Order: sequence, then structure tokens, then C-alpha cells
Amino acid sequence: MQDIDLGIGDAADAVVNYILDHFTPALDVIAATIGFVTDGIQAGLQMLPMPAAIAIVVLLALWRVGWKFAVFALAALLLIAGMGLWGRMMETLSLVLAATVIAIVIGVPLGIAMARSKAVQMVARPALDLMQTMPAFVYLIPAAMFFGLGAVPGTIATVIFAMPPVVRLTNLGIRQVHAEFIEAGLAFGCTPTQLLMKVQIPNALPSIMAGINQTIMLSLSMVVIASMIGAGGLGNTVLTGIQRLDVGTGFEGGLAVVVLAVLLDRITQSFGQKGSGFSLRQLFAGRRDKAALEA
Repeated sequence: MQDIDLGIGDAADAVVNYILDHFTPALDVIAATIGFVTDGIQAGLQMLPMPAAIAIVVLLALWRVGWKFAVFALAALLLIAGMGLWGRMMETLSLVLAATVIAIVIGVPLGIAMARSKAVQMVARPALDLMQTMPAFVYLIPAAMFFGLGAVPGTIATVIFAMPPVVRLTNLGIRQVHAEFIEAGLAFGCTPTQLLMKVQIPNALPSIMAGINQTIMLSLSMVVIASMIGAGGLGNTVLTGIQRLDVGTGFEGGLAVVVLAVLLDRITQSFGQKGSGFSLRQLFAGRRDKAALEA
């Protein structure tokens, strides 16, 4: 039986060629903006001396997690430095942070809009499903075609791959805020913006932080894949090990990625565990203080 060809691939090629022919200036602006963010974060990280960077991470681990994890963070970072992968780890970290920042800037407002509008949710959900189910390597093709090789297309592919969790969990967190909190805020005269900023987002913060955590983890996994289009970092070490069948090099690169993933995961998780939610006691106390001042 002869296979049926619907020409979907040809249609995709036509769309890509049309974008390249008619939207090149817009693509240049996007590339310049993302390059500015990525280069700025990387330059800031590279300016930090290694002892200062290690001290910052260890103190952050001590503050947010505990002394045992701080000891682990110190040993893990010294291990990466001892393998000679400190510079590449900082490149990977800069790409992860840049992709995460962009994903948060786009994803959190989109998640809020989905929570407030069924129409936005109907449009966004299929796009998010496509972004989550598409094989990761597929994102590299249009990114390389539109933006060439280097950190910029790697960051763009990473943003597309890693953004759905923060969008979905922001939407879920806003929708799951208790109705009593919403009613209390409305009863005290909150505007829609005040209700969002002072009631809904504080109560949805654990869910939002879980989404950010998952976005960081997906960004880290995609950054390694993005090394195939010149994103650099630890992905280059892993890729070199695969190309040369060098088990040692590949293992060192993979171990550094795992260590970085554990550090980012534990530290970012801690920010969502003790979020300050809406408190009726605080609200009534605030009203009493205001009344006392007016009197």
C-alpha cells in the first residue's frame, strides 16, 4: 500500500522560508535582546572570582537549606573546579539563568492571564501541549535556521522547551486560591490588581516557585542538548565525550551537570516552601492600624 503524503513538511518549510524572507528585522531584534540578556548574565558571572562565587553559593545553601547541604555545596563546587570545568559550568549557569529569566518574564504573566480568562486558556493550552511533547532536538532546527549558531539560538530553544511548567503551575496556583481569601479581599475593597498582588500571588507562590524550579531543571537539560548548535558550556564537554567515545570526558561533564542540577534544585525549592500567604489576621491588623492612624 502506498504511503499518503499530506505535505505537512513542505508546508512547514514554506512557513519558515516566509518568516526568513519577511521578518528578518524582527528576528534580529529578538536575537539582540536575548543576546544582551545572555551576555550580561555571563559577563557578571565571569567577573566573580572563583572563591567569591563558591562563598556566595555556600552561604545561600546555608541560609536556605542547612549546614549539611552547605558542606555538600562546597565539596561539589570544589569537585567541579578540580575537574577543570569551572569556566564551562559558569557558561552553562549563565545560559540556564538567562533562559529561566526570559521564561519567567513571559510565562508568569501568561499563566495569570490563563487563570483569569478562559479564552486565553483555550488558545494557550494546545500551544503548551505542543511545546511539552515535541522532541527536544526538533527545537534546534528552527532556532539554528532563524538565529544561526551560538548561545542565542540555544537560549531560545531552551526557553521554548522549558517555559510550559511555569505557565501551567502559575495558572494552577492562581485558580486554587481559596474563595474565602478572594471574598475577604473584595470585602475590604481590593481592586483587581490589589487582589492579584496581595492575595492571589502570595497564596499561589508555592505553586509558582514549583513551576520555576521545574523550568530551571528543564533549562539545564536542554542547555546540554543545545550544545549541538554551539550553545557552549558543559554540553560541549558531554558532546565531545560522545563524539570521541571518551568515557572519562563524558562522565566528567555529566557529573558536573548533575552537581549543578542538585544545587539549583535544592536552593530554588527552598524559596517555595516558606512562602508568606494571605493572612486574615494581618489584614484585620492592618485595618486597625490604619483606623488608629486616622483617628
